[in-house]
Amino acid sequence: MTEPEIVVKLGGAQGVDFSAICLDAMELLKSEVRLVFVHGGSAEANALGEALGAPPKFITSPSGYTSRYTDRRTLEIFLMAVNGKLNSLLVEQLQRLGVPAFGLSGMDGGLLQATRKDAIQSMENGKRKVIRDDYTGKIERVNAALLNLLLDAGYLPVVAPLAISEKGEALNVDADRAAAMIAAALKVETLILLTAAPGLLRSFPDETTLIRTLPQNRLSVALEAAQGRMKKKVLGAEEALKGGVRRVVIADGRVSSPISAALSGNGTTIQ
Repeated sequence: MTEPEIVVKLGGAQGVDFSAICLDAMELLKSEVRLVFVHGGSAEANALGEALGAPPKFITSPSGYTSRYTDRRTLEIFLMAVNGKLNSLLVEQLQRLGVPAFGLSGMDGGLLQATRKDAIQSMENGKRKVIRDDYTGKIERVNAALLNLLLDAGYLPVVAPLAISEKGEALNVDADRAAAMIAAALKVETLILLTAAPGLLRSFPDETTLIRTLPQNRLSVALEAAQGRMKKKVLGAEEALKGGVRRVVIADGRVSSPISAALSGNGTTIQ
């Protein structure tokens, strides 16, 4: 039985095969599945930052989560790379396949409304540092009506991970958590997080240690096993399940037909 609606997060890391994902989307849409894409763009933003003489800086929170330090200049580079280039190229690939893709960011129409963090804490050389000029946000609301409008009109929304603050400021938001919030707001059955790994690994980077299934009550164990960016995916999975999504699949975005493979049990299924 095909599922009516699926949210797919396309990892922004190098190695994720956007062409294979777009081809798979084209095939799935023939069976009346409705898809929403949310994409990252870390590799693209890093490359543009390097080229413009503003290499990326990453900060690690006291609880161990890594995120991009986003001052105003970094935010503008992120806008150019992720919303300007990557979103447009994804829409182009889909349109070439005859898929009616509609590119937008979380800023458009107030799709993702977030609270800007007044201050964030970073651990540097074992010491806590407070940062106050960061343009990152925590998503509070999703304009699900806007996405439903596009879906009902036959479009495949392709969402860049930006949000708008209550003051109208552009904010960088975590793409995995944005996908989780969108999945919960649309009340979808399945959220798929495609990444440059076969799923959640018990012993990173050994790909033979793939965790195939994980009950929701074992997510704390998964967080301990997760390394680097995978921690955000586990956190996103937890938020999606708490929001009513029935299952989250963290799956390999480097294989052929990656969405279909995830739906048929490839990767780590959390439910």
